[in-house]
Amino acid sequence: MDLKDFVKEVPNWPKVGVTFRDITPMLQNPEALKLVIDELAKPYLDQALAKIVAIDARGFLLASAVAYKLGCGVALVRKPGKLPRPTIKKDYELEYASNTLEMHQDAISPGEKVLIIDDVLATGGTAKATVELVEQLGGQVLGLGFLIDLTFLNGQDKLKGYKVYSLIKY
Repeated sequence: MDLKDFVKEVPNWPKVGVTFRDITPMLQNPEALKLVIDELAKPYLDQALAKIVAIDARGFLLASAVAYKLGCGVALVRKPGKLPRPTIKKDYELEYASNTLEMHQDAISPGEKVLIIDDVLATGGTAKATVELVEQLGGQVLGLGFLIDLTFLNGQDKLKGYKVYSLIKY
């Protein structure tokens, strides 16, 4: 099965010059979704992970299923103002804007081994900010998994020294 068949390109969204990769057709197909979750979890089946760190918002969909498969918890990284208890925050740049990410101060305990999951690796700004939040809390990032890597944006350059893998490359 070619997962690219389930990703639809939406030109000029959210702004002119950006091509959005819509994964909702993949989420709607049971076989494609199962393959994605199995493949994202595969490199960590023999690891003792404490948490999967899910990046707002499409990362939540994938990370929760991967956590279930691996038998661990989920920690959320969200946009500002979405988490109800005390948080830590990190500002970052992405391919078409800048933003801030937040994580509950108690989401990761010191020494916990985590895997970060998101739908798309673009410029690497969101992923790098997430790594920094996890490490600020004392967590150990064992890797980062993505459904899609937009390789032409060189996001992996910001993640040197970390195990990074993706299922689809553009």
